[in-house]
Amino acid sequence: MSELFPIANPVVVFAIVASLILICPILLARYRLPGMLGLLFAGALLGPNALNVLARDQSFVLFGTVGLLYIMFIAALEIDMQQLKRSKSHTLLFGLFTFAIPQATGTAVGLLLGFDWLAAILLASMFASHTLLAYPIASRLGISRNPAVTTAVGGTIITDTLALLVLAVIATMAKGELSEHYWLQLGISLSLYILLILVLLPRLARWFFRSVGGDGVAEFVFVLATVFICASFSHLAGAEPIIGAFLAGLALNRIIPHNSTLMNRLQFTGEAIFIPFFLLSVGMLLDVGIFFASLRAWVIAFAMVATVILTKWAAAELCRLFLGYSKPQARVVFGLSVAQAAATLAATMVGYEIGLFDEAVVNGAILMILVTCFLAPWLVDRYGRKIALSSQQQPEESLAEQRIMVALAPQQQMEPFLQLAKWLRAPGARQPVYAMTVVEEQRDHSLPLQQAASRLEQAVSYLAAANIPAQAKTRLDLNISDGILRSRRELNATEVIVGWSEHSSTAELLFGSMLSRLLADPGYTLLVKRQLSPLQHGQRLFWLIPPNAEKEAGFAEARELVQRLAQQLSLTVQLCCQDNQVAAIKAALNKANISGYITAPQYQLLPDQLHKLAPTGDLLVLYGVRQGGLAWDADLPRLQQRLSQALPHTNLLVIYPAERQDPIVTATVAIA
Repeated sequence: MSELFPIANPVVVFAIVASLILICPILLARYRLPGMLGLLFAGALLGPNALNVLARDQSFVLFGTVGLLYIMFIAALEIDMQQLKRSKSHTLLFGLFTFAIPQATGTAVGLLLGFDWLAAILLASMFASHTLLAYPIASRLGISRNPAVTTAVGGTIITDTLALLVLAVIATMAKGELSEHYWLQLGISLSLYILLILVLLPRLARWFFRSVGGDGVAEFVFVLATVFICASFSHLAGAEPIIGAFLAGLALNRIIPHNSTLMNRLQFTGEAIFIPFFLLSVGMLLDVGIFFASLRAWVIAFAMVATVILTKWAAAELCRLFLGYSKPQARVVFGLSVAQAAATLAATMVGYEIGLFDEAVVNGAILMILVTCFLAPWLVDRYGRKIALSSQQQPEESLAEQRIMVALAPQQQMEPFLQLAKWLRAPGARQPVYAMTVVEEQRDHSLPLQQAASRLEQAVSYLAAANIPAQAKTRLDLNISDGILRSRRELNATEVIVGWSEHSSTAELLFGSMLSRLLADPGYTLLVKRQLSPLQHGQRLFWLIPPNAEKEAGFAEARELVQRLAQQLSLTVQLCCQDNQVAAIKAALNKANISGYITAPQYQLLPDQLHKLAPTGDLLVLYGVRQGGLAWDADLPRLQQRLSQALPHTNLLVIYPAERQDPIVTATVAIA
């Protein structure tokens, strides 16, 4: 048997690993346990210290390291930056709690176990750090943007940075290389490293994405390359690769929208390949035999496991006390912050190599990693479900059975309109996005129909790549507006996205007869879009609200769409309104995140103020008012036309919310 194991054939090894990635989550799902627990257990059972079926060779080390960096990168990429800005005090407080409590307690425990001061401080730094191992569970449960999750993720960069700085300083002191210039050199190199990533990488990414257009493979490889380049240069700054991966995620956060095709590809690759390899490689580290060699190994291991669990629990409970989190939120924070892996392994191996730790500490660290890696997913899965369920019981005002229809003209670029549909699609929406084209009747319309069908196939494929169900619909009709309206009624679409042809003027198509016909049906929300540059490259969203718009029944719907769009693109929202509207709008916005207000004595003066701000590349959203509405004014069409002409380099979106109709009136109209 020793000749057969460990298996050396790479094809067989990969087949076993792929089978484990497939089977473990399915088996554990029957017992309502996270699938990653099965991968950890499988790694421990099949690894070199148990059945020895699989060797922890360079392939597992390589993919495991990539998986670890991937976890940190995806966690930073999915942070809601607006929520993080709002809760920066929460993030700072938790980061300090989850570092200081384990560091102080761990140092005392190390001294009680007989370690000297340097070894005790280094041991404590292992408890202070943590790895976002269970973050993919929070993401799949749809709570990644919950304030508690955002706080835990944001606090990770604080505590891991401080813990890894402790590691660097203690290692330097143990080697006798600590000089008076060390702190200055460390501060300068680390500051330059952070500045280069957060400032230069976004600019480089914007340039690259503009240059390659819609080449999804090139975009994906570019992101992978930049993440690991950032991670590989971390040692030059005195940091660890996980810090570089996390910073790369923060730098690309606003450039890669949450619902984009690229984000879907990044998440899929990590969850299908890299992260499972990491879990298997961690499980392979356990060597149970060493614990039977001496009682000291058991004492050290028990002390390490108990200390990290108790101190991380205490930090989460203090957040619950000071930040007002619920019990499930505090448990999720605990679950996200208790898992040990990357920084713990780094500190353990460095301490072992410089003689501060012996084999008992190494194996205690491995056991601590395994115990916390089992505990963390279970906590996040159990209490994250409670958060998700409570959120569903108390939803925000949202659109029931949202059905988005995108009307594509033959000569228009599809991607900008399909992207808008992705970003406006409500989380958890079940209905597909409908891509449709109207072909005007003529003597020979067979060729236009074929061309329209071909384009719609591309649109469906584009949406499918982002994991969004889509359906194509080609309609033959006398004119475009009637075709759009008939398709809208047949599909019962709640939102319709349209643009305008390059061969028509802005005034004619935005505010002319075609728009009037489209607005004649009040039962849906119409979105008219002019896009001149990628929306994800902008920084601000200006939302113009005419007088009395906040009193209309459709204002809540428009508010939700604007908030969703700003959140997806990480845009700061600037509200533009009359001076006397501010108080009423603040009340109607229901605690929405607004970064500022631009006001004028009269609504007609706002275009001049916006022109001075020069919002080139930003997004201007107009609250569209249907004729006869509370906010209707005969001057509104001319004002909106002025805006489109005065800001020729600004992306423009007009939202005409649906009107609620009395059911008796609706029935009467239908009968007539």
